[in-house]
Amino acid sequence: MQDLQADRPDPRLMMPTSRKGRGKKKITRRPVPIPALLAQRLFEAAASRSGAEPLLVKTSGERWKKSDHSRLFKRVIKSVGLDPAEVTLYALRHSSIVRQLLGNVPARVVAVNHDTSVAMLERTYSQHIGDHWDAVARRTLLETGTDWQT
Repeated sequence: MQDLQADRPDPRLMMPTSRKGRGKKKITRRPVPIPALLAQRLFEAAASRSGAEPLLVKTSGERWKKSDHSRLFKRVIKSVGLDPAEVTLYALRHSSIVRQLLGNVPARVVAVNHDTSVAMLERTYSQHIGDHWDAVARRTLLETGTDWQT
């Protein structure tokens, strides 16, 4: 509950960084913006727990373990007619990254929000946003106003 900052006009979650790479890593937390309605729902769901307890727990009150979500996510994906071998929980992260990039959020900010690097974003998502960036760049082209055919 302590990672939820719902009492602000711009609510956010303090998300722990991953432990990627070698060696012993110190876990730090970075603020990630969330919609006000989500902040309200998370606050209400966790209101009966202390600040030191997890923000999200199972309906039984137990903590979520690393792979507890797998069967539930697969069931949802199958129910909407998609293949769980192709659509994984990671698809939510990918769609969030693409939405932010297409929304003109600077790549550095997108990278921080998703605990990755700008280089990794460019390597992974360049093919998905090429047409969009053509339209963005086109708005900045200099129009000479001259008809070159005369």
